[in-house]
Amino acid sequence: MFVVAEKTFEWGSFRLFGKIPKPDILVGLLVALVTVVFDLAIAVIAGVIVSALVFAWEHAKHIKVNAYLDGNGWKVYELEGSLFFASVAEFQTLFSPTDDPQDVVIEFRRAKVVDHSALEAIDALAERYKMAGTRLHLRHLSPDCLEVLENAKGMIEVNVLEDPNYHVADNKLA
Repeated sequence: MFVVAEKTFEWGSFRLFGKIPKPDILVGLLVALVTVVFDLAIAVIAGVIVSALVFAWEHAKHIKVNAYLDGNGWKVYELEGSLFFASVAEFQTLFSPTDDPQDVVIEFRRAKVVDHSALEAIDALAERYKMAGTRLHLRHLSPDCLEVLENAKGMIEVNVLEDPNYHVADNKLA
């Protein structure tokens, strides 16, 4: 197998090392190493798993916020992207409860809450705003998110016609 791999390997691909993303290089080297040590089937599985994890971490960097003051003097944070375990740390840095006005709105219309760690992050943020004495309003959360949230229960504005309807994994399934 090693001889076949050596004969079929494209040795010119080493010239691309400075031109392609580092995670792609890592996955390629990992697959080559696992192929030599174990076999091709295990290498493919390892490559798929590592690629999926790299994608999740890269995707976590794409949570964005557009902040502005509305006509009432409230600060509105419009989130865009997926909020999940990999983006929770970035999500927490987007807000500054001590610097915000008395009323703050977090708009989830273009954001999706994906997992339980995201719900915990929303709850923790609600607690931070409560400790700062700021009224927090959470808009356009799905009904299953509303079920699981604890600290943010009194801060959620429900709009049955506009709120999303997707499912978040909860403790009932575990």
